[in-house]
Amino acid sequence: MRAMPRPNRIARLLVTAVAPAFVMAALTSACSAAEPEVGRALKVTDVVTGWFDAGIVKGQNKLVPTISFRVKNVAGQSISSVDINSVFRVIGDDEQLGSRYVKGINRDGLSPGNSVGPFILRSELGYTSEAPRMQMLQNSQFKDAQVEVFAKHGSQQWVKLGEYTIQRQLLTR
Repeated sequence: MRAMPRPNRIARLLVTAVAPAFVMAALTSACSAAEPEVGRALKVTDVVTGWFDAGIVKGQNKLVPTISFRVKNVAGQSISSVDINSVFRVIGDDEQLGSRYVKGINRDGLSPGNSVGPFILRSELGYTSEAPRMQMLQNSQFKDAQVEVFAKHGSQQWVKLGEYTIQRQLLTR
């Protein structure tokens, strides 16, 4: 028959077996807390929207919705590895008119108070017509569009940074 371990020995076994798990958990939470939440850290600035002249497609003029903006770090600490996505829709329609994804902030990070961009995101889908481009924007059948801008840090969920109406103005760049 074996002797029962003494209480001091059990305590030492628990400390050596459990302590590393607590240290790893603390380090993991400290690392994830090291960077701010993307929705609170980033602010969209210098927004310009409009309809980009995408040239002539199959003999017709083509206009596509476009947004240009910068992103500013308004948090008190650096943020890195941020992806940006935009979703374009005709106002009042659930169907996507297109989307565009870009790498927003690389692993080097964006320091507090600094901005990055401009990001120019445009849909591949839009309107085509034989009419001159400015007339297209003034046509009674022309439907306005909007764009939602999202960001995510690493493997976190996408967070909506803003929603903007695409202005009825012609953009050439």
